[in-house]
Amino acid sequence: MLIDFNAMMRPVCFSRDSSGEKHDVPGICLADRIGRLMTLSAEESSALAQLEDRGRLLRRGSALLRLNDRAGEMFLLRRGTAMSYVLLRDGSRQILRFHFPGDILGWSALAFRHSLETVVATSDAEVAPFDRTALIGLMTQNPRLGAAISALAQLERQVMSDRLATLGRTDARGRVAALLIEMRDRMSACGMANGDEFQLGLTQEEMGDAVGLTAVHVNRMLRLLEEEQLIARAGSRVTVLNHGALAQMANYVDRNDGVDLEWLAPAR
Repeated sequence: MLIDFNAMMRPVCFSRDSSGEKHDVPGICLADRIGRLMTLSAEESSALAQLEDRGRLLRRGSALLRLNDRAGEMFLLRRGTAMSYVLLRDGSRQILRFHFPGDILGWSALAFRHSLETVVATSDAEVAPFDRTALIGLMTQNPRLGAAISALAQLERQVMSDRLATLGRTDARGRVAALLIEMRDRMSACGMANGDEFQLGLTQEEMGDAVGLTAVHVNRMLRLLEEEQLIARAGSRVTVLNHGALAQMANYVDRNDGVDLEWLAPAR
């Protein structure tokens, strides 16, 4: 039996409490994320559900992983947002990635003994923890899922490469524009945006730490983008008024649209 998640309501996520009883969880399952890329069989959906049958709640600002923590546990972000960062020798912070529901956190556990970054919740959030051995077992027993999960890792790597190119070759205005479009597109993909309007949920300091600017410089660029009528702001809400112009000045490409798994054999 095949389940086409693109043609039906989002699958139900479950969380198992200390007594072992399951409860529905509003959020995005890994099956939901992969189901956007390919049609899943009932067996594949069940295998993914077993990977994330525990839940853990986080408050905004709580650290899920810390740099140099012993690796082993990984997480699926089911609800809320998070960010990964490293601290540099001068004490400054470089934000590497922003995470949204459906993202896998702690990829470095697959290759390293210790965490290579700190992961912090940027809103109240829920994650599903799982051991890295469970992920490898799932990928080994379900090659199609293994390919899809590898594609997600490659997607994340490419987004990081794009961010590096932006930092190295784009001016301050373009860097802020790229970040805003990325946030809008990611939030739209997981149902957190209302068209081109979204809740940014970041301080200007956090934005600056992601694009290599001071908070003061970020503020100037946001005002400039408003004056150019490319964005509108109301408190912490941002509306993208001219997506094409922002993307052009930032050399931005939405990599999520380009993921292709049609070459995979259909589920049996």
